[in-house]
Amino acid sequence: MSPSLFASAVPASNSHPSLRPLCRAMLMAGMAGFTLCAQAQQAVADQSGALPEVTVSAPQVEQPPTEGSDSYTVKRSRSATKFSLSPRQTPQSVSVVTRARMEDFHLTSINDVFATTPGVTVDRVETDRTYYTSRGFDITNFMFDGIGIPMTYGLMYGDTDMAMFDRVEIVRGANGLTTSTGDPSATINFIRKRPTTDFQASAALSYGSWNTRRLEADISGAVNEAGTVAARMVASHQEGNSYLDRYRPTRDLFYGVVEANLSSSTLLTLGYSYQKVHGKGAMWGALPLSYTDGTATHYGSNTSTSADWSRMDTEQQRVFAELNQDLSAGWQWKSTVGYNEMRTDSALFYVYGTPDKSTGGGLYAYPSLYAGVNRQAYLDSNLSGKYNLLGREHEFNLGVNLSNSRVVDVSNYGRGIGTELFGQQAFDGSFALPVFDDGTDGSRYTDRRRSVYGATRLNLSDRAKLMLGANYTQADASGYAYGEPHALAQSALSPYVGLTVDLDEHFSVYGNYTKIFNPQTRTDAAGAVLAAARGRSYELGVKGEFADGKLNTSLAVFQVDQSNVAEQAGTIGARAYYRGINARSEGIEYEVSGELTRDWQVGAGVVWQRITGDEGKQVRQYVPRRQLRLSTTYRLPQLEKAKIGASLNYQSKSSYDSSNTAYQGGYSVLNLMASYDISKNLTLSASLNNVLNKQYLTTVYWSQSYYAAPVNGTVSLRWEY
Repeated sequence: MSPSLFASAVPASNSHPSLRPLCRAMLMAGMAGFTLCAQAQQAVADQSGALPEVTVSAPQVEQPPTEGSDSYTVKRSRSATKFSLSPRQTPQSVSVVTRARMEDFHLTSINDVFATTPGVTVDRVETDRTYYTSRGFDITNFMFDGIGIPMTYGLMYGDTDMAMFDRVEIVRGANGLTTSTGDPSATINFIRKRPTTDFQASAALSYGSWNTRRLEADISGAVNEAGTVAARMVASHQEGNSYLDRYRPTRDLFYGVVEANLSSSTLLTLGYSYQKVHGKGAMWGALPLSYTDGTATHYGSNTSTSADWSRMDTEQQRVFAELNQDLSAGWQWKSTVGYNEMRTDSALFYVYGTPDKSTGGGLYAYPSLYAGVNRQAYLDSNLSGKYNLLGREHEFNLGVNLSNSRVVDVSNYGRGIGTELFGQQAFDGSFALPVFDDGTDGSRYTDRRRSVYGATRLNLSDRAKLMLGANYTQADASGYAYGEPHALAQSALSPYVGLTVDLDEHFSVYGNYTKIFNPQTRTDAAGAVLAAARGRSYELGVKGEFADGKLNTSLAVFQVDQSNVAEQAGTIGARAYYRGINARSEGIEYEVSGELTRDWQVGAGVVWQRITGDEGKQVRQYVPRRQLRLSTTYRLPQLEKAKIGASLNYQSKSSYDSSNTAYQGGYSVLNLMASYDISKNLTLSASLNNVLNKQYLTTVYWSQSYYAAPVNGTVSLRWEY
């Protein structure tokens, strides 16, 4: 709820002068403020006859923005259920990366954020394309402010800039209540920054390794004297070289948003964002990881298979409009419409094959021009509120989600496909820019989703709350992809049950169950789209809440059973193909986030899991079975202007398959940070990443990979007003 909406709840005209400051304070305080202020206004009206009766209803308590605080947690979230609940009362695992955590450790991109998030694995298969996994499966559900549609491609192009977001909330496990599919991995909810009625501004300038420069600017405030209309603009620019040969990425972002209080109960929000990533020297594919004799290859961390002329450019534009209507008796209707357009334009050089030690050959060229556009339109409308039954108050939500994604792409193949590369030809960038007239192929298809969802949260007793819900989704597609039909027509009803029981003032136990229905766009060796993955998800746990919600803990055990889940089975040329497998993922997760003391913030999580297929055999071995994510900062009591911190990311061994064709041993990455408040408005900070200079592969999701960045650092100066 926008602060400007509260400001207009009581008309400024005719207000008793002595009551106006008090009412403003009470209104900001929440439900009690609304009630007392309305009563006070009525009392004055009775005495003077100057004011009509004012009726004000209290909205649900919402999580305020995390910017401007040092907190590593939130007190409330809607990401898992669409109900505004505390983490303790949410019957599912939820992690949050707040604005403070992003700024402390210079987490400027989505890959930076997820690399520190408990339960999430970042699989950077190439410089500009990334998969994300959780609980053993690919993450394909991404939301913005609680609304979204599954990823059409199943992976992320470019590297989303974080300057426009207040926080990122990660719901682990199947989440059919807020998304159109019950993907059992996780759902990512990006919470955008919103306008403030009070004027505020900030700017940050940073310089890092490999001549990386970054500039951010953020300005917000009311645009009219009454404060009923507010706007915000965020922009960032980043450029520099890279530790990888020939790779020079540039990233630009602009975001603008306006909120207008059309009345005391109606809020309209309009927003637009644009991001462009230029990846000069981008890699398509990566390094071969074994020789023909089966031994592992080893290259320098800077090694790349890109050509001098390689590039990958991506653009993302997102437009959205929200209408929030507060109804009587605490009910609310919210509708969101949006349009996304993602464009890719690239000239790429793919290297395939297996190197031969004796001949120096075995690798082959595959140049291609690739261009594509993915246009998405969506509508989400839902009604939520509270009702009384059997002497208790319960909550209810009912909504509909419609989405349409249209993909058009084309590949033009270059002369020289199949040319054998000897010596360093695959790695020195010397392959000449060819003429791209050796064939053309591509895709043209449409994916459609139609969903109806609903849930109620029953207040069984003062201690027990029962969540009952369901999602009915129809998924269909038509068109073709690289010479094969891209067609499906599937539907399913996915029920959801969640229960929380308070043990005392600090601890609750919870459990949830849901069915999985996850339509897939991956294709098999013949080019046919795989049927939907189906299954069941179970989760049990204990949650703790301390210091008035400033510290949250969670211990969960989970089990996911899926059939026909897509797993890469090989490649045909440069095209990957998939097969459906049966998989069971089960494990234990522990997380703690928030304030240990007034000066000490922590965000930490540990995961133990195993993933097996038919007859108990290990599957999806590229997913590490053990993981630790730890981020912590401490403000020195003796020098309160100074803050120090560290993050530690550990994961166990992983491999592409059981033959260890591509293998990465377990490793730990240590990062350090420090900051100093030069003045009330100016902060100087520094971070040092991969302090121990560990060499490790970015992923073994494929049979190719490349090395992560060696030790590197960044210095930043931030001004806030």
